[in-house]
Amino acid sequence: MFTKSLIRKLAFPAVFAALVSLPGVVMAADRTNDIKVIEEIVAKVNGQIITRGELTSTRALIEAEAKKQGMTGTALEEGVNKVFADALRDQIDQLLLVQKGKDMNINVDADVNRWVADMQRTSGMAETDKFHAWVREQSGEAIEDLKLKYKNSLLTRRVVGEEVYRNVTIPKPELQKYYEDHKAEFVRQETVTVREIMISTGDNSPAKVTAAEKKAKEIADRAKKNEKFADLARQYSDAETAKEDGMLGTFTKGQLNEAIEKIVFPQKKGYVTEPIRVAAGFEILRVEDRTVEGQAAFEEVQTEISNRLAEPRVQPKLRELLTGLRQTAFLQIKPGYVDSGAAPGKDTTWKDPAQLKPQTTTKEAVANQRRFKKFLKVVPYGRTGVKDYSDVAPPTVTPVQQNPVQNADSSPTSK
Repeated sequence: MFTKSLIRKLAFPAVFAALVSLPGVVMAADRTNDIKVIEEIVAKVNGQIITRGELTSTRALIEAEAKKQGMTGTALEEGVNKVFADALRDQIDQLLLVQKGKDMNINVDADVNRWVADMQRTSGMAETDKFHAWVREQSGEAIEDLKLKYKNSLLTRRVVGEEVYRNVTIPKPELQKYYEDHKAEFVRQETVTVREIMISTGDNSPAKVTAAEKKAKEIADRAKKNEKFADLARQYSDAETAKEDGMLGTFTKGQLNEAIEKIVFPQKKGYVTEPIRVAAGFEILRVEDRTVEGQAAFEEVQTEISNRLAEPRVQPKLRELLTGLRQTAFLQIKPGYVDSGAAPGKDTTWKDPAQLKPQTTTKEAVANQRRFKKFLKVVPYGRTGVKDYSDVAPPTVTPVQQNPVQNADSSPTSK
């Protein structure tokens, strides 16, 4: 399997061509037919690359989604082709937005860690290695790859929010009218927001279970005596959420383990549970917030309504932003591939280093270049090439006064 670094090298075949001339490196001409293209770079975006394999995977996902919707035959093919026509554009869009997010110093690491913690809680595996193996088994990808994809997705959304949504303003009367016309859509389910402290039982041996239970009870007692739950989670929790002060998330009924749900949903904000035995160990939960079931007030849903109404106005502004990012980006696209969001007048011609002509192509040219360099070395700096024959005054020399040499008794020495 090729690493990303090696794939990037494939974008610069001139580097490999140079290896042929080095001693000890043999590349037989008759073996060229044996070379197979493992991956093909189709676009370069500010130092990042998009490969044919990535586009192929995207097409497979589009087709799978279309099949889920019942599309078959010609309709399936036409539908997939229509969506896939923008696949390269969408890849370029995300790379540009992710880069913009980094330039804006947007940090989403906390959200990524919380997302991973949710997955780990779902898996019921406190041990990191087992959890990572479970992720690969479920998704077919390494945890680091999934984290990177999720991080890029969050960065993209944050940039769009900061650069586009923030600049779209909906008048309040329009928001209120939408609320009155769609009240049924804003009937809220009951929700609960919780933090957690997980005390792992390791291999679940009797000794470790006993020790973990004792530790969990002591921590729960401290939390109930008003010690800051977030501090205790950061110090003692064995779950990924420890990095986020134990924040687990907001849940509706049916999303939590049934036993946990029965404990936390009836409780008020600030309630701390006793240690709860789960597969990975003992879990202590704190109710951070809760939402009562029923009709949500306008003030509670004003932001949500604003986002709904802004959506159709956002798309043109988003495309305007992406066009601007394309104008200033380093962007090259291989022949045969089309960026459907291309910026007008932007040169995205693919420049293959292997096809660049060398500056000197003959022995005579090289020899002339060497003679010219030697000539440059003998021309004094600042000369114009015109010799000055005018009389030059001799330089003024100031004589240096010498002290007379004396004998040890201070009498002058005789010459």
